[in-house]
Amino acid sequence: MQTRTLGASGLQVSALGLGCMGLSYGYGPATEKEAAIRLIRAAFEKGVTFFDTAEAYAQGANEELLGEALEPFRDQVVIATKFGFQDGDASKGQDSRPERIRAVADAALKRLRTDRIDLYYQHRVDATVPMEEVAGAVRDLIQQGKVKHFGLSEAGVESIRRAHAVQPVAALQSEYSLWWREPEREILPLLEELSIGFVPFSPLGKGFLTGAIDAATNFDKTDFRNVVPRFSEENRRANQGLVEVLGRIAATRGATSAQIALAWLLAQRPWIVPIPGTTKLHRLEENLGAADVTLTPDDLRTIEEAMSGINIQGDRYPANLQARVGR
Repeated sequence: MQTRTLGASGLQVSALGLGCMGLSYGYGPATEKEAAIRLIRAAFEKGVTFFDTAEAYAQGANEELLGEALEPFRDQVVIATKFGFQDGDASKGQDSRPERIRAVADAALKRLRTDRIDLYYQHRVDATVPMEEVAGAVRDLIQQGKVKHFGLSEAGVESIRRAHAVQPVAALQSEYSLWWREPEREILPLLEELSIGFVPFSPLGKGFLTGAIDAATNFDKTDFRNVVPRFSEENRRANQGLVEVLGRIAATRGATSAQIALAWLLAQRPWIVPIPGTTKLHRLEENLGAADVTLTPDDLRTIEEAMSGINIQGDRYPANLQARVGR
């Protein structure tokens, strides 16, 4: 597995990371513990050194899972986690008060079975707490050795600038994929200007870009996608053209749709590190195969031309969650 460096931070990680949320939360019932540990360790054996979790993923259970799975090779991996929700519950509002940031860090260190958090993200910008106080609290944790690097998630341009002025931001984690390209407008130019790395989550469109989801797909009742407008049956049917185009391009390269979607992201900037998640070993292997797919300038032009005529239907979040992003 090739490595990449997240901006000017010097934080070196595998070119593809593993988003671990879905093992515990968000996409139906949690994966059985031993199976989840096997998958995380298989990712490490295949070259993944970058693992992403958060307090809000099953209120710490995902951190505990990761801590146990990665304990045998802790010093060979980079662990990212997040703070920022009341009581670690994503259904509640934000809470990024400095005292809460410190408490979440201490609890995460115990759950992760480690003495430092490699990358500590603010999960969502808290409009009630000045960004300078948030960045200052993380700066203090860095000075204490409990945290190595500071990150933001789904933050807007002003928040990124204000945070970076207090404590350099190593990475921004936000959604970015062939079916959500909004970061190209303002975020990517800003990250380039400030030398901040970019960690796209949902790089496969929450599974849609793999081709495994269509209008007839039924999601588990606890699956987050049930409330996402883009995943309504009508919009899944309307957006199928994107998957079909991706499949045709993949066929010409002897790759899968997922691999082309991930390879496209890797080709956008050398400091972009996608973190696809999965609960299945064969999907893990498929995703990691994208690191060996090099898209030529002609390939990228073909993709751009094919996608230019497709109008994606449906918002990526319901209104109450959309209000939390881009601040």
